[in-house]
Amino acid sequence: MSQTKQTTQHGFTTTILHGDRKLSVEHGAVHKPIHTSTQYAFSDSRELAAVFQGKAGYTYARQGTPTTDALEKKINKMEDGVATLSFATGMGALTALFTTLLRAGDHLLSSQFIFGNTNSLFGTLELLGIEITLVDPTDVQAVAAAIRPNTKMLFTETIANPGTQVADLEGLGRLCQQRKLVYVVDNTVTSPWLFRPKVVGASIVMNALSKHIGGHANALGGSLTDTGLYDWAQYGNILDVYKKGPSSGWAITQIKKKGLRDMGATLSADAAHRIAVGAETLSLRLDKICSNAMGLASFLSKHPGVQRVAYPGLTDHPQHARAAQLFGGKFSMLIAVELVDTIDALDFLNHLQVAILATHVGDTRTLALPAAQTIYYEMGPAVRAKMGIADGLIRLSVGIEDQEDLIGDFEQAFIACSKK
Repeated sequence: MSQTKQTTQHGFTTTILHGDRKLSVEHGAVHKPIHTSTQYAFSDSRELAAVFQGKAGYTYARQGTPTTDALEKKINKMEDGVATLSFATGMGALTALFTTLLRAGDHLLSSQFIFGNTNSLFGTLELLGIEITLVDPTDVQAVAAAIRPNTKMLFTETIANPGTQVADLEGLGRLCQQRKLVYVVDNTVTSPWLFRPKVVGASIVMNALSKHIGGHANALGGSLTDTGLYDWAQYGNILDVYKKGPSSGWAITQIKKKGLRDMGATLSADAAHRIAVGAETLSLRLDKICSNAMGLASFLSKHPGVQRVAYPGLTDHPQHARAAQLFGGKFSMLIAVELVDTIDALDFLNHLQVAILATHVGDTRTLALPAAQTIYYEMGPAVRAKMGIADGLIRLSVGIEDQEDLIGDFEQAFIACSKK
């Protein structure tokens, strides 16, 4: 008599670590191999036609490969979704999302504290006829007041980059449910280890896989996860051709066909493999990163050379209590620092020896950047002021170095500036 093996529910890291081999990987490998073929052959023409018409399978690598599929399954488990798509970059994911689910004349509400490149993308969407209003996501009443009859979607980050404002994610979720809006949450800064947007009612979750999930600055990638909470049967922008099967799959199919097949924002198999391997240590890395960030932020907040530190882990942060409740007492890698007027921020950065001057976040290494002069320069001073980005603001993305080495590095930079 055969016995059925019981399925055991494992924790976050165990599930991700053993995810590939649980899918019966070729030849007993513990990682999904890198499939470089751009095309997939069929012995039966009817089977080929069925895959083109929606049956699971592979036809042409622009719409996915076994390697990207394995990564998508990992991300889907992380976010507790019903379906996930991967893209060449995080911006590719967002572009696919907005251009395939919104049309000319639609209205999009977005956090006013968004990442600089996302703000630039919004300029392109407005040229295509999509109306956009920027709102304060920490204030649900202000967001509700901005809703129009043609509003279709609300977009926010969990923790704003670089100002560290923490959106009222629960309140926004309730508002979107009441008003039947698609609720999109960018989970990049927190990652699914610190937070699952599904718990606050998110319809779609975006992750820039280049950041924490990949974690080693060696691969670009992005993903969109449908949480299964939004009823796409009530959404008027789904094309008839994609209204097949349960409505829970309609939006992700449309994004795949338009964003991958038509636009070609495809994640390579090599990058997918690098990200998947990096994801295995997400929880370990992020726990260390959050501990380091808390230590460094505490040090900076007490230093006489610092005018202001914005970090959700500090009790004087405006949304500290909210962040503690939402993110389980861990507060991400992101610190915003403004030095006193007598210290030139650019000179200070030049004295850092451990922290790297680089335009990235979510790495294993600590990274530092003068935000106003680089990634937010194109916005201009008026928009930067609205976002709370001062000319002297330094963005820090904390890594996994020994904490005493990080603090020592910043201390010696202060000393060097004082001597000058």
